[in-house]
Amino acid sequence: MKQTMYSIEEAAGKIAGGNHLLIAGDEQALTQLPKGSWIGGTIPYFVGEEGGQFSQERVLITEWPESVAGASVQVYTGESVPRVYADIPDGGFAFVMIPGMSKTHLAFALDAPGYDQFAMKPLLGWITGVNLADLGKTAPKVFVGSTGEIVEDGCVAMHVRLQPGKLADLGIVNLFRQGSGDSIRFESNGFGVKEALINGQKENFADYLARIQADVKLPLVADYQGTMVNVSFQNVDAEKKEVAFYAPVFAGVEYKLAAPIANYVEEFTSYIPQGLEHVAFSCNCILNYLYSELEGKKTGEFVGPITFGEVAYQLLNQTLVYLKIEDAV
Repeated sequence: MKQTMYSIEEAAGKIAGGNHLLIAGDEQALTQLPKGSWIGGTIPYFVGEEGGQFSQERVLITEWPESVAGASVQVYTGESVPRVYADIPDGGFAFVMIPGMSKTHLAFALDAPGYDQFAMKPLLGWITGVNLADLGKTAPKVFVGSTGEIVEDGCVAMHVRLQPGKLADLGIVNLFRQGSGDSIRFESNGFGVKEALINGQKENFADYLARIQADVKLPLVADYQGTMVNVSFQNVDAEKKEVAFYAPVFAGVEYKLAAPIANYVEEFTSYIPQGLEHVAFSCNCILNYLYSELEGKKTGEFVGPITFGEVAYQLLNQTLVYLKIEDAV
């Protein structure tokens, strides 16, 4: 895996080499980089070679392996992003960066399963973010290196073509499983709720969480035929009796609060599949970084940006997403 932390000067040298690059870094770092064949997302949190770290002076660069034949960049607006799956090249994949908390972020999260050719071809990426100290003051952004454009609302995709005989395989490491508690359902889709059906009985959800003394560092988990999908808590407002999430809940789906995790790094190591020597990219969620105190800690061989959301076909929360490029069978 070629995901490495660099100084601004070193990164400029990499860009001058002309290869297609993915770059993650703080806004003040990305603005110093020259134009070139790269796209970049804002975030100052990383898991580097030395472990989890915060940096506003260094950037993390992903270099594609030789199995990549070429790439092109497409900028989507909120109106055109429903084409993002249909535009993925045959035999290749798309890598997307979407500014966190933008209208496009919210629309993609809610509506992507209904987009044309959803999940027919591999699509991965991440939701860009900011220094948590600047949350609400500074907008997450995506940089288009070829033009210098800075996107605050939209989706920037790198469409990647693979060499013949190669294929892209997306993987998800999700430590969370449904706990043994109550069945939770909602009556509408959205990033926020007031009411929930608890074991079939309607109750204010904020009141319910207070009543059971829920640990909201643990997400809600839905079980989609064996695939666990997390919905992370953003805020529980006891006065307004509202609950906000980092990803949408969907009507009719059964959720349960996740079972607790004693030690993130130990659990993570036990969940890593074998044979990951061909990982081309990985990213991990800001909530895992915070709640599991990953600063200074390594997560196996995975190196990558810390994100405000992960994309593996659709928006995910509190997961690690990775890409392998392998020989077609």
